[in-house]
Amino acid sequence: MYNNIVIGFDDSEFSKAALLESAHWIKRHGGKAVLVHSVFFDEEEFVIVPNQRERRFELGKTMCYRTQETFSSDFGLDGDLEAVVCEGEPHEVIVNVASERNADLIAMGTHGRKGLKKLFMGSVTSRVIASSPCDVMLVKRPCEQCLGEYQSILLSFDGSELSKKALQRACELSKIDGSEITALYVIPHYEEMIEFFATSGIKESLLHDAQRIVQNAKEIASSQGVAIKTEVAEGHAAEKIVETADRLKSDLIIRGPHGWSGVNKAIIGSIIENVIVNASCPVLVVK
Repeated sequence: MYNNIVIGFDDSEFSKAALLESAHWIKRHGGKAVLVHSVFFDEEEFVIVPNQRERRFELGKTMCYRTQETFSSDFGLDGDLEAVVCEGEPHEVIVNVASERNADLIAMGTHGRKGLKKLFMGSVTSRVIASSPCDVMLVKRPCEQCLGEYQSILLSFDGSELSKKALQRACELSKIDGSEITALYVIPHYEEMIEFFATSGIKESLLHDAQRIVQNAKEIASSQGVAIKTEVAEGHAAEKIVETADRLKSDLIIRGPHGWSGVNKAIIGSIIENVIVNASCPVLVVK
């Protein structure tokens, strides 16, 4: 399923978690991976400290090659784990390498190295999600919990074509790991999004639509030979997704990058970002 993984790596605990998650996956299912480290150096810095560019390249190479050697030995990945150090904006470097190598997954941590002015989520991850040619896995968990297997999957499903593709990916994972899937539909707060008051009649209609949508998820999964559970919640989508994942002790959340055709994409974009920031388990964004 994921045979060619690109891992954004900066030696932070977050990127090490993404590497561990990927290494366990490859050890159990096969495949290969490449560590990608970006060296960013602008012209103003060059004028002030011209030697820093070469130093950063050397540090990046030392860090990546040392990690490559250690993980290749520990996980038996000889020949299956490479390391690449490139200059450029981190999100551009990661996406370009993924495109060039026909990757089917990008794995990343949710934050970057300590001391960076911007959160990894804001400066890199959201841009990778927006421009990635393949699925993106965001890992936010202690390294010791990174096992690369998923027994309880929470699927954020809204009936859109992207969420149907996310459901397909969840079914594929379920067949591999025997995962239990719960498809969650969150009835959105239309009062906040399009500024009208939901009467009792409207609420009843929304609930009816929700039941139709989760039933559709069941039927799609059944056609792929997978039985799933479904839930319906009402409220802020990101909050309900995170709350449900915690309650079910989910070890993976899956959703598409957008959903709900016709609703403001800025709102939808904030859903996935809020889920990534607040979830205690990895989040797989299906492209």
